[in-house]
Amino acid sequence: MSETEQNLNEMLMMRREKLKELIDKGKNPFLVEKFNYTHHSQEVKDRFEELEEKEVVVAGRIMSRRGHGKVSFIDIQDSQGRIQIFAKLDHLGEEAYSDLSLLDLGDIIGITGTVFKTKAGEISIRAKDILLMSKSLQILPEKFHGLKDQDLRYRQRYVDLIVNPEVKETFILRSKMLKAVREYLDNRGFLEVETPILNTIAGGANARPFITHHNTLDIEMYLRIANELYLKRLIVGGFDKVYEMGRMFRNEGMSPKHNPEFTNIELYEAYADYEDMMVLTEELIAYVAEKTLGSTKINYQGTEIDLTPPWRRLGMEDAIKEYVGVDFDDINTDEEAIAIAKAKGLEVKPGMTRGHIISEMFEEFCEEHLIQPTFIIGHPVEVSPLAKRNPDDPRKTNRFEAFINTWEIANAFSELNDPIDQRQRFEEQVKQKEAGDHEAHPMDNDFINAIEVGLPPTGGLGIGIDRMIILLTNQPSIRDVLLFPTMKPLEG
Repeated sequence: MSETEQNLNEMLMMRREKLKELIDKGKNPFLVEKFNYTHHSQEVKDRFEELEEKEVVVAGRIMSRRGHGKVSFIDIQDSQGRIQIFAKLDHLGEEAYSDLSLLDLGDIIGITGTVFKTKAGEISIRAKDILLMSKSLQILPEKFHGLKDQDLRYRQRYVDLIVNPEVKETFILRSKMLKAVREYLDNRGFLEVETPILNTIAGGANARPFITHHNTLDIEMYLRIANELYLKRLIVGGFDKVYEMGRMFRNEGMSPKHNPEFTNIELYEAYADYEDMMVLTEELIAYVAEKTLGSTKINYQGTEIDLTPPWRRLGMEDAIKEYVGVDFDDINTDEEAIAIAKAKGLEVKPGMTRGHIISEMFEEFCEEHLIQPTFIIGHPVEVSPLAKRNPDDPRKTNRFEAFINTWEIANAFSELNDPIDQRQRFEEQVKQKEAGDHEAHPMDNDFINAIEVGLPPTGGLGIGIDRMIILLTNQPSIRDVLLFPTMKPLEG
């Protein structure tokens, strides 16, 4: 054992010894069930003129302390910030002042006292009673270096929130942004609904699902990869505008933009199309930015981004022509497209068509250029199994993806409501799955039945909420906007 580890173990033992001493004195902090505080730290500071020399009751965690004989200063932290506690032997009495020696950084205390300002001008509370309510048996990171190890911050978010106040602000902002999204949609007549998280078919997107087992029914079930097909069923059932914001699950890779579980919103509007969804998307994200940040212009990691509508509209083939120099107007067969793909160094998998090549070429060579908000339209039908065909070019669909900072933020289309076409596309997806594509869409006969009943013309939209929040809060990774991101367990 190193000297550092030995010292740490000794410090941890000292805390347990202090707890034992408190228990022996009949002052077990863990027996305290309730504490009625009257004010928070920032409230005391904001209302100082009104509260000066008035009695208040506050509670919080000890973040620092220093003593000068018969006087001690303790900084506590609550949900609003920090405030200094002035503890003096004359005010507390000998026994209570002596018990301060049993307090440690991280302990949670309640204080009754009067508000005043020190000679140094700091608003403080002159304690007349201090109650220990929870003894911290672990050691907080020291204040100058804090908790900087990223892996440890994500694993021990509770410590991260205590010692890095800006982290708490990020999650308060996240909550406000989720509220703003709901506010925007609710004000426009959308109804928030809930659909199943456990599905018997992993549909609504091309992704690999998490698989579980239902013992009573003795069937495999899947955590939802999307809620699209359920929401469309509700449009069939007569709702005109519905949305659901919640967790989705995809058994795929992890990166600064990907977590196996993530927050997504999907919404559907009857008698609307993908162009209506474009307007809704740019207005919604601009609304959230304006409402929570006060501006539609943001800075993400040094890059200025303007979210002000309208955003740029760009065809997928036009993007390839602009950024790659390949004009697919002159490439009409699968063979020609495959030859171009190989010439550009793309991997060509069995069964790939002209449409697949267009999609791959866009993803490989164009996305990196899409910094300012841009709607990419005109996706090939092969990669859009749930979108309505473009009547002017049946090889394309009336679909868009919204990109900001090179990231796909939203995906939307005029929903396919032709059950015959839908069945054919599902059958093609089944063939791809049988050929080894684990992300291909499965057949969903009940959904086919639903749109045979009759799905009105409908616009549908999905927005990656976590990615939106990463951008708006200027965070480097999705893990910085998830309170408890997925982590590989530590051995032992």
